[in-house]
Amino acid sequence: MIEVSPRAREVLARASASARRFDPDARIRIVRDGAGIRSGFAHAPEAGDHVIEDGDVVVFVESGLSGIVDVTESHDQLVLRPGDDG
Repeated sequence: MIEVSPRAREVLARASASARRFDPDARIRIVRDGAGIRSGFAHAPEAGDHVIEDGDVVVFVESGLSGIVDVTESHDQLVLRPGDDG
């Protein structure tokens, strides 16, 4: 299961709004990156992606990721923290 912290929701909402000014179909996609995660933009989810919708913000999350998407205190870098189940 994937969750998104309130602070990460704010960061993702700002990134989404910025991207959609240039490409109205742009959505954020979170994927594995080594031991961590990274975000990019996509127009549609990949097969198996989990889709998170929060108002105007739509985030696709790569299949198999679980935990809590959060951000670091400095630079608002996305990180994946263990969830309640692990």
